[in-house]
Amino acid sequence: MKTRVTPVYFTTRDDGFDRQLSALQRLFEDDAEFLPAVLIGSALPVETEAVLFPQLLGEAYSRIEEFSRINAPILIITSEFGTLSMWDWEIMAFLESHAIATLAPYSVEQARIMLRAARVKSELAHGVFLMYQDNPGEGQQADIFKRFWWWEQQCRHELGERFGVRVEYRSYKELGVRMSAIDDATALQEWKRWDYPAEGLSQRAIAAAVKLYLAVKDDVSRIEGILGVGSNCLNESHFCNTTPCVAWNMLYDEMGLMWACEADIVSLVTKYILHKSLAVPTVMTNIYPFLMGMAALKHEKIPAFPEIVDNPEDHLLVAHCGYFALAPRSFCETWCLRPSVLEIVDDNSHMMDARLAAGPITLAKLDPYLRRLRIVEGRLKGYAQYPGSDCLNGGVIEVNDGHQLMRSVTSHHQCLMTGAQARNARIVSDVFGLQFDQL
Repeated sequence: MKTRVTPVYFTTRDDGFDRQLSALQRLFEDDAEFLPAVLIGSALPVETEAVLFPQLLGEAYSRIEEFSRINAPILIITSEFGTLSMWDWEIMAFLESHAIATLAPYSVEQARIMLRAARVKSELAHGVFLMYQDNPGEGQQADIFKRFWWWEQQCRHELGERFGVRVEYRSYKELGVRMSAIDDATALQEWKRWDYPAEGLSQRAIAAAVKLYLAVKDDVSRIEGILGVGSNCLNESHFCNTTPCVAWNMLYDEMGLMWACEADIVSLVTKYILHKSLAVPTVMTNIYPFLMGMAALKHEKIPAFPEIVDNPEDHLLVAHCGYFALAPRSFCETWCLRPSVLEIVDDNSHMMDARLAAGPITLAKLDPYLRRLRIVEGRLKGYAQYPGSDCLNGGVIEVNDGHQLMRSVTSHHQCLMTGAQARNARIVSDVFGLQFDQL
């Protein structure tokens, strides 16, 4: 989808404006739909997702009131090369001094990120997240799950206030009943459509996984503006004889839907914003800093962290439901469905044994009040296996300062993006008006 952009001109619309606008229309023809240009101060078309100034003039100094009424991201792209011009800095600084934020790319790729992020912001404002849960915190491992912010009414309120997205809740118990009514033959016939490797899973387990996908697909196909889906799959696992891991993979591959493990809507909105804006693989997992010691080791049922000679305190083990992370196959270097190892889920359950390519990686998460994006760049060094544990294949990540991470991290759930993405994530935070912290 293209971002709907409204060009804005000052009182005098000269040939320079039209030449630059034509140049940008050619340069960004695959990224933006250019709506008819309007005079500054005029009403914007309702479908506007971003405002574009192809030209800045000194008249801007006397148009603060008109600038302040613009309720969409303001892009300053005044060179034929798809960037700002150096002559724009005075005007931009003047606008900033009057609390008017502008977006001024100094590369074409930055401009494309800004355009995508503006579209994502609009999608969230009109979108829906679907979550399946009944009584969160009351089921398995209640002593752990009762602590989580993402199930609080206040969290849902903040999500709607900050981004506009609506969270629709449905019964996980009822979903389990509906999926069980689908016959095995239908599910196994559907499975033939998917070229997914699986090892150690019975036909019954595969059929159950596909039934959940079919039941959820029926629901989401009826929801206008659906952007993401999730379920309270661990805490309320007694309502379902499988896990949703491959179903979320299928819905991502088929419809581009993002997913929320454990119905974590804060991780979901973080992933949605970053993945859709930056177009890089983005997943969620649990982090276990080496500095946590036995508190982390006991939970994962492992005897020790991987042996690291240099700066072990700056390392994390990352794992979720026995493996590295719930990750779509298209993101991964290797990927295979295997039986789940967690005691709190049905024996019929599954998880993917997935690996992203080793190399630069970026941890990210919105803070609980959804106003601050916190970023940590690091390096995925490899993977560690612990047979017979809850960490059959975890990732090993090195960061610059493990102690600072321990002081600053806001959740055990963190989103991982491939590559060093801090600079680009900052661009996205600017589009959304988020505070940006790089640890």
